[in-house]
Amino acid sequence: MMKNDALYPSLRGKRVVVTGGGSGIGAALVEAFVGQGANVHFLDILVAEARALADSLGHADAPPKFHACDLKSPDEISTTFEKIGPVEILVNNAANDDRHAFEDVTAAYFDERIAVNLRHMLLCARQVVPGMRSAGGGAIVNLGSISWHLGQSQLSVYETAKAGIEGMTRALARELGPDRIRVTCIVPGNVKTPRQSLWYTPEDEAKLLTMQCLPVRIEPRDVAALALFLASDNARCCTGHNYWVDAGWR
Repeated sequence: MMKNDALYPSLRGKRVVVTGGGSGIGAALVEAFVGQGANVHFLDILVAEARALADSLGHADAPPKFHACDLKSPDEISTTFEKIGPVEILVNNAANDDRHAFEDVTAAYFDERIAVNLRHMLLCARQVVPGMRSAGGGAIVNLGSISWHLGQSQLSVYETAKAGIEGMTRALARELGPDRIRVTCIVPGNVKTPRQSLWYTPEDEAKLLTMQCLPVRIEPRDVAALALFLASDNARCCTGHNYWVDAGWR
């Protein structure tokens, strides 16, 4: 934890699952929940990166547990969650923002990208809801994207999926609310990760700061800080809405 990070006692000992937790924002989420004393499980297909992250956090009171899982496979999702057991907090983070031209999108590519960026979120939620109901409540935090709000190019299928996440968040919040299961969506702006550096030159980075109200670069830990709050009991009345971490991108 950073020196001035908030501590949420309600997260200590909670069983948390983070999808796509091996790198980028996902790794920051794993580290943040481990810092709260949560019992963290994280899923990814990036085995080397995920194992390195787990090893780096092995000194924690409750070290995180890595599960290799291809979230495109409903069977792997089901098997993995059966191994983990009842879950109190699910953070649906996994995604892939590969660039693509609209003219090149085939039916097969569309289906595969929806599976990567949207479908698994509903399937993972379906796995954790029974345990949350038995526990008297829980929290599902979905990761959206500012991209479709901005209408960025070369991302038509990705943006379609990310728009769908916001609709799914509202639908599940209504359906699961009577069970005291909260469902929220974080909408990050442009977060500085090694992957994003593939798309942005130093000149792009400088221009980006001029498009934000705050001239600061958003870091993965900024997204993780909001996720901690939304997952905690302090956010007990937060559900069905989007929460932005974009430094005021306009």
